Amino acid sequence: MFKEYTKTIFILIGIQASGKTTFCQEYFCDFDIVSLDIIKTRKREDKIINEIINSGKNLVIDNTNSTIEERKKYIDIAQQNGYKTVGIYFRSSVDECLKRNSKRGKDVPLKGILATAKKLEQPSYSENFDELYYVKIEDNKFIVSKWNEEL
Repeated sequence: MFKEYTKTIFILIGIQASGKTTFCQEYFCDFDIVSLDIIKTRKREDKIINEIINSGKNLVIDNTNSTIEERKKYIDIAQQNGYKTVGIYFRSSVDECLKRNSKRGKDVPLKGILATAKKLEQPSYSENFDELYYVKIEDNKFIVSKWNEEL
C-alpha cells in the first residue's frame, strides 16, 4: 500500500500498544524505521534521521507522536528537505491497548499509557500533512482508511 511512495516521512501516531510497531513490520519492512524505543535518545534520533534524509530514502517515525508539537519537528524536517509527510493515526481505546500491552513481552506501565492517552491530539491536515490515514484493528487485522476530518 505504501511502497509507491518516494521521499516520504511517515509519522505514526497513537498510544502505546495501539499496533504501530506491528504495523511497521507488516507495511514498512523495506523502509528505514526510527523508534525511540530502540535508539533511546533524541540526539541519536536526530543523527539517524539526518543520515536517512541525506540518502533520499523513505523514513518511518515509530513513536507515539501524541501531540501537534511532537509531530511538527518531523513535518518541518520533511518540508525543509523536499519530503512529503504522511500521518498514520492508530485508533484504539485505552482498554484495547491495555489488553494488547499485557500480551507483549515488555509491558508499558499503566500510568505511561494513560498519560499518553490524555495528551493525545488527533492529527489534522492543518498541521501540513500531505496525507493522513486511520488505522484500526479488527479480528487481528489492520484496517487502513483515508482520513476524514469529521471522524
